[in-house]
Amino acid sequence: MERSGRAETASALGSLERGIAILFCLAVGMRPMNLTQVHRSTGFSKTTTHRLLGVLQGRGLVTRRGGDYTVDGRFAELLSPRGWPVQGRRVPDCRRAVLPYLLQLYEATRQTVNLAVPDRGEVAYVERLYGHNRVRSPSDGVDRAPLHCTAAGKALLAHDAGLRKAFYAGPAPRRMTGRTVTGPAALERELAGVRGEGVSYAREEYAEGVCCAAAPVFAPDGRVCMVVSVAAPAGAAALPRLGPAVRRTAHQITGALSTVLAPGPERAGPVFGRVPADAGNGSRVPASTGSPGRAAVRP
Repeated sequence: MERSGRAETASALGSLERGIAILFCLAVGMRPMNLTQVHRSTGFSKTTTHRLLGVLQGRGLVTRRGGDYTVDGRFAELLSPRGWPVQGRRVPDCRRAVLPYLLQLYEATRQTVNLAVPDRGEVAYVERLYGHNRVRSPSDGVDRAPLHCTAAGKALLAHDAGLRKAFYAGPAPRRMTGRTVTGPAALERELAGVRGEGVSYAREEYAEGVCCAAAPVFAPDGRVCMVVSVAAPAGAAALPRLGPAVRRTAHQITGALSTVLAPGPERAGPVFGRVPADAGNGSRVPASTGSPGRAAVRP
């Protein structure tokens, strides 16, 4: 019995190490990979790879879309190399290129500045520069918010047809305050205006006392990839002034990203080291290459 217990423990540890190796494999570069690609990258058998991917998916650590697998968005932050997710992959140089423009926007407005990306039907804030007179928001601590009632979310919905289609096909949007727009017709009219003006606004629609302005940032292929926004107390928010400042910053960041995201050699970060098939017999899984660039900057 004792010998059998030791064998079961060794088997469990081997599966654990292989599972961790698969997570690292998927996290580096944040690119979707199919079963064959994961199998070849890790060196594990296809049967083992398929079984472990199923376990990881069942535990919510891996997401499957069609035949491709990706690390779940929240868990990816613990594993991925430095850089923000841009169009499905982490770009190590992205933060260095973008942060100066966010700081410049903060200096001009002295209000909370956010950089956001779409993630699983929500807004995910990947960088936040807090102003001194900020008001509390439901997104504090979680760095996530709904699409329909935030300026950042409206900018994403307005310029991403696929995201918009998925949003309308999903559950009815929740009314967060008395000012939240939830009707599809009214929201669509507002999104059409956002596309025309290039700026979106949220006037106490997500949280009482908070107003926001946001503008889209575009990748070199013309698709929206992130959003810049400014949040301010409703009484002090001069939205007509914040709107042009946010739009100008988004335009500058779009230009900066044209260099960072330009077609060329792969910029997905360190190459994942192949883990031997006998990882359960003492082989080590590579350590994380760094933490994500998501920590808030507080001037």
